[in-house]
Amino acid sequence: MRSLYELNPQRDTSHEVMRIYGGYGDDTCGVFNLPSNVDGVVLRIVASSDGGWDHVSVSRPDRCPAWEEMEQVKRAFFKDDETAFQLHVPPDDHINVHPFCLHLWRPTRQQIPMPPAWMVG
Repeated sequence: MRSLYELNPQRDTSHEVMRIYGGYGDDTCGVFNLPSNVDGVVLRIVASSDGGWDHVSVSRPDRCPAWEEMEQVKRAFFKDDETAFQLHVPPDDHINVHPFCLHLWRPTRQQIPMPPAWMVG
């Protein structure tokens, strides 16, 4: 994951963030507002790098983020040579705390297994 300090211009330093999280974050965590490249609506991003995982949650107020928006966030928060993925868990493991939120994950201590390049397209 990129240094989150690089994204300070998009870091949310509102009273709401301070009230909910007790701070504005640092190099490893924070809340960010990024205008969507699709329609300009603000994407709300909560990012963290801890416990062997880089993670971003991406939400909009009106719908789930589109592929283009998730790609925009991936490029903003992860380095060009890093692979991140969305995880589809079994129904019994699914937790939904926001109806319009998607996540990107990257393990920090191992490589993500990849299919052959011809299958990825």
